[in-house]
Amino acid sequence: MQDFYNTRSNGLLTLKDSVCLISKLDSVKLAQVIVISINAQGLRDLMEELKEYSLKNKIIVLCMKGIEIGSGKRLSEIAEETLDASNHVAVWLGPGHVQEYLNNIPNCMVIDSESDSVKEKLVKEFSSELIRFYYGCDLTGNEVGAAAKNVIGIAAGMLDGLKLTTLKGALMSRGTREIARLIKAMGGSELSAYGLCHLGDYQATVFSEFSHNRKYGECLARGERYIELAEGYYTVKALIELGERYQVELPICKAVYDILYQKKDIHTILEQLFERDLKNEF
Repeated sequence: MQDFYNTRSNGLLTLKDSVCLISKLDSVKLAQVIVISINAQGLRDLMEELKEYSLKNKIIVLCMKGIEIGSGKRLSEIAEETLDASNHVAVWLGPGHVQEYLNNIPNCMVIDSESDSVKEKLVKEFSSELIRFYYGCDLTGNEVGAAAKNVIGIAAGMLDGLKLTTLKGALMSRGTREIARLIKAMGGSELSAYGLCHLGDYQATVFSEFSHNRKYGECLARGERYIELAEGYYTVKALIELGERYQVELPICKAVYDILYQKKDIHTILEQLFERDLKNEF
């Protein structure tokens, strides 16, 4: 980050002179819209730091995707807990990688918030020729779905590493189904799992060369090290906790969890998935 601050370039883009880089956190007091993109598990600590500035009448836009380990809380819930009631929280979700936007490759995304006026404002101001936005209408479903797709991305990478990419179709179908069950149990709409927050983000997560979660899973299956952040590593632990709390079976998430946290053999886990009791697809 210090190199980016000094050079105004990160290898992908160079900032225009009209863009001001500021390293002091208290500068948030000057902004009407504050966009946050950090490690999801670090959001609570950041929000505690922001308390010092007594922010009022701000719009906080969360771009990362995750569920807090331990509490099982969505990121918007964490932000709202620490903010004055005059502030509004929104989430920016859906497919797309910076590398693709820089090559003028368009995509569609979602902005969701409890406030309709905030959604309308952000969609209007953030829309461009490269991004078509949709108004989200299910904050619970959109946040859980967006976080969970990173876990499916890790599973997809494992299949790549095992040279079993033909199973990705089944992974996408069954993965979406189990996340839809969890969303419904949490009070959201099952349909959200089939929207841009989850299934619609699979191309960027399950197939893309730029997906950190997919590459992490692939390296793991090959016995190689991958040092970049893969949010799905943390999210799967939170999802297992939520599955137990809401009594929802999450076989694919459980398989990923067992491999990552219980250090179980990938081939053995895959065999166990195939040996599950036969059932109707829906």
